[in-house]
Amino acid sequence: MYRRAAEAAIGETISTVYAPDSWYLKRGTTADALSDTLVGETVVAARRRGKLLLLEVGDATLGLRFGMTGRIIVDGGAPIDELLYSSRRADAADERFAMTWDGGGLVISDPRRLGGVELAPDEDRLGPDALELDRRQLTDVLGRTSRALKAVLLDQSRIAGIGNLICDEVLWRAGLSPVRGADTLTEFEVALLSRCIKLTIAMLMKRGGSHTGDLQDERNRDGRCPRDGTALRRDDVGGRTTYWCPEHQR
Repeated sequence: MYRRAAEAAIGETISTVYAPDSWYLKRGTTADALSDTLVGETVVAARRRGKLLLLEVGDATLGLRFGMTGRIIVDGGAPIDELLYSSRRADAADERFAMTWDGGGLVISDPRRLGGVELAPDEDRLGPDALELDRRQLTDVLGRTSRALKAVLLDQSRIAGIGNLICDEVLWRAGLSPVRGADTLTEFEVALLSRCIKLTIAMLMKRGGSHTGDLQDERNRDGRCPRDGTALRRDDVGGRTTYWCPEHQR
């Protein structure tokens, strides 16, 4: 969704760069380096790997991360108007990065500063993209560790692109417990999980974000499984709050 929005920048020549928050600039990137590298150059491509949006600008690669609260705004329009854990206000103080071109521009608004911007991001730190992951790759990833299944799916170095809400939705749909050892899945369960990952991500992208899942409205302390009405469990798995159904997720 953000990649599609960013494609509007392709062919545009950058005239200015705005990067007022040094904390938001990662891995040694500075405001001066961004201006020196990007201004006067043309955006030639927009692509994505997991949660990382990559813009090819001239000979440089610009990496943009959004976290839970970052939104992209291109030429005044945003593909997502509101995020679950973000402020509803539109405040210029929340603008962490921007670049402009003749007649338009791209802005990252991020109230909680959970995203980041960097030049030449190290893509090798990321595992294969979740939408491109095949069953053989998933079998290999899961079979190499006895860690909790959800913790492995959230590990961006193993699989790129699965966040907390997506993970709970995927596992709920697949009927798999998030606390189960990753290496205990059967061949059938791996195949089912692989299919659910792709279908769930595609569905949520079409609906408008990871907060649009069928489980989402019940992700609270009094929540019940939308499938069978069982009281949901609330656990910490992989450092993230996790809701799941102990009845059908095994």
